[in-house]
Amino acid sequence: MPSHPHDDHHGHADGHGHDHADPAAHGHAHGHSHGHAHGHGHTHAHAPANFDRAFALGIGLNIAFVAVEAFYGWRVNSLALLADAGHNLSDVAGLVLAWAAAVAGRRQADARHTYGWQRASLLAALANALLLLVAMGSLGWEAVQRLGTPQPTQGWTLIAVAGVGIVVNGATALLFLRGSHGDINLRGAFLHMASDALVSLGVVLGGALVLWQGWTWVDPVISLLIAVVIVVGTWGLLRQSVHLLFDGVPDGIDLAAVRRSLLALPGVVGLHDLHVWAMGSTENAATAHLVLTDQADAAAVLQAATQALRADYGIGHATLQLETPAFAAGCAVRHGESHG
Repeated sequence: MPSHPHDDHHGHADGHGHDHADPAAHGHAHGHSHGHAHGHGHTHAHAPANFDRAFALGIGLNIAFVAVEAFYGWRVNSLALLADAGHNLSDVAGLVLAWAAAVAGRRQADARHTYGWQRASLLAALANALLLLVAMGSLGWEAVQRLGTPQPTQGWTLIAVAGVGIVVNGATALLFLRGSHGDINLRGAFLHMASDALVSLGVVLGGALVLWQGWTWVDPVISLLIAVVIVVGTWGLLRQSVHLLFDGVPDGIDLAAVRRSLLALPGVVGLHDLHVWAMGSTENAATAHLVLTDQADAAAVLQAATQALRADYGIGHATLQLETPAFAAGCAVRHGESHG
């Protein structure tokens, strides 16, 4: 039994976020001789906001800051500054990856890629997480080695350069704040830049301790703390991106609650083959087979189901197959499934 119905009727959102749909798209069923009906209830979220200007500005600011930070880190022999410069360079690469993924995700679907390139954003989030973990592993190793042989550095230079970092990283993070709530790709960019602002604050505190107490060991210690903070912050991004790439249920969606909502619809007496996954960083999809009573209004069920999925769970692309109890029972026997 196919898990997806034929795409006879559908709605879609164009690049400007306008909804173009067949009038019958949200609530139409077709009877078939094999004893069930295919219902097509497609709803699509608005196109994601364009953050091209934010990416360009963020990349430019961070490239300039990396150059300044690396230069002064080399001049005053500060591992904390050099480490933070290396991390900011990896963030530049991360911003480039995220930007490329955002552009790819806006490409239209075609005959070869029927969902388009939306998953590029999930791959970018995974690549960003791996890049940061590798960079922090190298930083931690170097810091441990320097703990045994601390080297002098200049506190005022640390404070001045890291202070600029707080401004640059904080401003870049704000560029992505608006989009970070509903897009894992933009959330990765935001979290990286926000954590960098906090890390720069740590470097400022380290410079103050060098001036106050003359503790040369504080520089590698701060570097280790930088690595730990970033690894902890990156782990969640890594876990979530891997989870979504393997079609895991997106965070914030309770599959049991989705099931209960669909079963509670008038005329629905059973449910099976329910799947929910992320098409990309901004759009979730679902498929389900709904078993209806013989007296159920198929069009009304489709309309109610698609509206509930979009309004209550943020599922903008829903494909529903409607079945009679007799056909569903036969399907259960063939596949060893239970319904309800």
